Parts: sequence; structure tokens; C-alpha cells
Amino acid sequence: MLSNDIGLDLGTANTLVYVRGKGIVINEPSVVAVNQKTGQVVAVGTEAKNMLGRTPSHIVAVRPLVDGVISDFEVTEEMISYFLSRAEEQSKKLFGPRVIVGVPSGITNVEIRAVRDATKNAGAGEVHIVEEPMAAAIGLRLPIGEPVGNMIIDIGGGTSDIAVLSLGGVVRSKNLRVAGDKFNNDIISYIRNQFKILIGEKTAENVKHAIGSVHPDSPPLEARIKGRDLITGLPREVIVTDTDIREALAPSIESLIESTREVLETTPPEILADIMHRGIYLVGGGALTSGLAELLAREVNIPVHVAPDPLTAVARGAGIILEDIESYRGVLIENEDALPPKK
Repeated sequence: MLSNDIGLDLGTANTLVYVRGKGIVINEPSVVAVNQKTGQVVAVGTEAKNMLGRTPSHIVAVRPLVDGVISDFEVTEEMISYFLSRAEEQSKKLFGPRVIVGVPSGITNVEIRAVRDATKNAGAGEVHIVEEPMAAAIGLRLPIGEPVGNMIIDIGGGTSDIAVLSLGGVVRSKNLRVAGDKFNNDIISYIRNQFKILIGEKTAENVKHAIGSVHPDSPPLEARIKGRDLITGLPREVIVTDTDIREALAPSIESLIESTREVLETTPPEILADIMHRGIYLVGGGALTSGLAELLAREVNIPVHVAPDPLTAVARGAGIILEDIESYRGVLIENEDALPPKK
């Protein structure tokens, strides 16, 4: 084999790398630590995430992807280059790898070109782009090529993608900036307003995972969190409950439910009948939010399934496409001109 085939789920929070024949070999945070004095990259991935909020002034830990798209081109290029070289290091190849990259649905031509260019510059020989909901549906082995309606809600770090798929294409979709990062910020704001304590992003994420639940009937949970008292400026510890987290997330969850309703309202009736029968599939890290599937099912009156291993669905889909790229060529965004219009 002259080159590796690699699938890249380039997420706001995490990047997953799938190598053909080996499966998912990398699952690390999309964070890069840069030394501003020298411009050198100090660390990438898990090592860089551990530095967030803990660096001296000249070292900055940045997340080069915001809301699922590239905000810092050079740093993204460095990050992709690092992940590709790690994926390639098991065996030396003659040519750059063939890479499939998952992107949010409905991003612009300019954003698509940025992903393509950054991946090429990072050493890829051939770059193909696929919309994340489509890749996730393929990863779940849904019959996307048949005249049957499938619905995916991909709740990632920066964006949530709500998409209805049929016959290898996106029938209806909506991309909204309500996802894991927004949930973290909701918790930070709520704790600041209610408890007069300032906490960091990492603490907010930890408490979200530990006791976050959007279902009012869930068993009571609580967690201790440490932060800086806004009045005295000194450290203080408080106890927060699942009810606090539910209140903090309520506006964002309502926005997600409302957007799901909007997509369903504009879906053709035949496809809607399929979705009512087959259900909605949740993927991405947000799919693991306790009680979300039950709440969504009750609000839209359609069964909602949390996909098995929802965090890896897009990367697995990219891997399946790599196994038989000719069969899936129709689902790829081959070039800028082939990009579907932005919703």
C-alpha cells in the first residue's frame, strides 16, 4: 500500500482519527498550546488541554476551531499535521494519505476551502469532505442510500447539526450554535449569578458530566465545586445540585428542541412518516446528556435513540466511506461548486 487512508472527525472539542484497517487510533481534544515568543507549537491534544487556564503569559492554549469551523488557519494546520503524522507513523508511505474530513452541515464555501487547504498543507495527498450528519448516519449503518427518511441530531462541542437524510442526500437541515461549549458557558454564568463564584471551563465541564441531567424526574445528584468568590476574591467551595444544572441548561435545551421542531415542520410528509416509524438518532458528546433523549421524545412525539458509542459515529462513518469510496462518492462534497446551498 502506497498511502494510508485516514478519516478525520475535526471537532470543536475533540478530533478523532480513523486509519483504514486499524480503526480509530486517536481521540484527543482539539487544543493546541503555542509559545507566543517563538511562535512554536508546544503541545497538541490532551497535553495541550491540560494546560488550559494553567499557562504562563507567553504560552497560550487555543482551540483553533470555533463552532465547528476553522478560526485560526495556521494553528489548525499544525494540529492536523500533528494528528496525521501520528496516524502515519506506524508505517512509512510514499505518498500523502487520502483523507476524508467531516464538517458541519451548511458551512460556507470559504469555510469548506479552509478545511481542504489546511488538510492539504498538513500533508494530505487527496482530500474529500463529508457533512457530519451524513457520516454519522453511515457510521450507524442507517440505509442512507434508500428512499427512506433518516433523522440525525449531532450535538458536538461547538455546534448541533439537525439533519433529515434520504437517498444519499440532506433533505432538511439546521445548524445551531447550541452544543457542549454553550452548555459549559451556561453553567459558568448560572454559578456566577446564583452563587457569586467564578469557575473555569474545565470545572463546568466536569460538573456537567458528573450531575448534568435535563430530566426533571431523575434521582437527585449533587457535586462540590471550587471557584473564586466574586466578592472577597478568595477561594470558596459550594455544593450544586442536578436541579441547578437543569435550570442553567434550560434555555439552550429549549432552543435545541425548538430547532428540531422547525426541521420536522418543513420535512415532506412521506419522509416524516418514516422518521416517526424509525425514530431520531442522537450522536455526538451531547447525546450522552442524561434525560435528553426522553425529553426530546416527549416534546416531538417521536422515538429518540441514543446511538451506540455516539462520540465515534462520525469517525466510524468516515472509515466506512474509506473502505469503498466509489460507492459513497455521491455523499461527498467533492468541490466547492458541488456544495449544497447554505440553509
